[in-house]
Amino acid sequence: MENIQAYLLDAASATRVIQGVSADAKTCILKALASKLLENTDLIRQRNQLDLDKMEDSDPRKDRLSLNEERISDLVESIEAICELPDPTHRILLDTTLTNGLNISKITVPLGVIGVIYESRPNVTVDVAALCIRSGNVCLLRGGTDALHTNQILVSLIHDSLKECGCPTTWVQLLPPDRRFVAELLSATRYVDMIIPRGSQQLIDFVRQNAKVPVIETGAGVCHTYVHQEADLDMAVDIVVNAKVSRPSVCNALDTVLVDRLVAVPFLSILSTRLAEFAVEIFADQEAEAILSSVLYPYLASATDEHFGREFLGLQCSIKVIANFEEAVEHISHYSSKHSEAIVTDNTVLQTSFLNEIDAAAVYVNASTRFTDGGEFGLGAEIGISTQKLHARGPFALEKLVTEKWLIRGQGQIR
Repeated sequence: MENIQAYLLDAASATRVIQGVSADAKTCILKALASKLLENTDLIRQRNQLDLDKMEDSDPRKDRLSLNEERISDLVESIEAICELPDPTHRILLDTTLTNGLNISKITVPLGVIGVIYESRPNVTVDVAALCIRSGNVCLLRGGTDALHTNQILVSLIHDSLKECGCPTTWVQLLPPDRRFVAELLSATRYVDMIIPRGSQQLIDFVRQNAKVPVIETGAGVCHTYVHQEADLDMAVDIVVNAKVSRPSVCNALDTVLVDRLVAVPFLSILSTRLAEFAVEIFADQEAEAILSSVLYPYLASATDEHFGREFLGLQCSIKVIANFEEAVEHISHYSSKHSEAIVTDNTVLQTSFLNEIDAAAVYVNASTRFTDGGEFGLGAEIGISTQKLHARGPFALEKLVTEKWLIRGQGQIR
């Protein structure tokens, strides 16, 4: 194959069909897909294992690549949740008649063709396809070679669901994983309306720097939890442990702990016991290292500048002892990727200050950053977590997969 021109042409043609499909027809497709995922769980896991067998156990991407029975069930639940959400298209946002008799209305319409470039995340294949079908968008999926077998079986089931409901398979297409076709996708301004990269910072930077098609950035998360001197320390430990170990390979997992000097000794003493159970490697600044050394923390290393502002994506984190709230805000503002940030404190004044001053898509008080997720926010699922400010920020879910269109009805008016 020399290019992906045929995929692009099919996608552009498909938009004219899918945008006229009823909400009931879209629901039919999604319910069929949910059933097929459940019916073919064993087959999906077999194909997924072919991909897993090619990856080293030490690779942090392996957890994201894995589709076990529980995760397949989660995908089904997210599809069912999307079915229950209202169709985001053709909502009337404005309807008015001017003094000259012109009737002007503004409605929501699908974006068109959405290209998604992602790495070892086969769940993205299903989530994106389901969200795009529900919102009347066509999608071009460019997954990585690491997940090729898994993506192929998932898209095959999506196509079977489309055909079962009398719809063309060109609504969802899996592009070849060859890197040489990425540049063509990024330059396809005539056919593609939006590009969404989901994966490493390196992938996101490459797409942003090379795309001619508009880009929504998602994924990279450098997430902090700040433990203030007025925090409930037991609660703070629970929050930090959950944010770090519940699923360390995802973008909303904790990367850096900041703790006030006045409570550093009791807090780190308790935290060290809990993190040691999971063999979390801690890169500690000088003060934190002294405290953790005194309690004989077994997985300890000295922090350097590179350990702050880093997305670890594994059982690692950095810890820094600070003086006060102002220093915490300054540190987060400098190193944050504007994804998810948290404070643990009983001080209501500082809770409000943190919520107002921290510039991130999701800002938490006394809760784990692991909640930054479309499903957890009641949105069904998301294509990713947008860390920018134009069009969408936070979970990029069904409600944001539309744009606006103005409709003007007249009786011969001229200007």
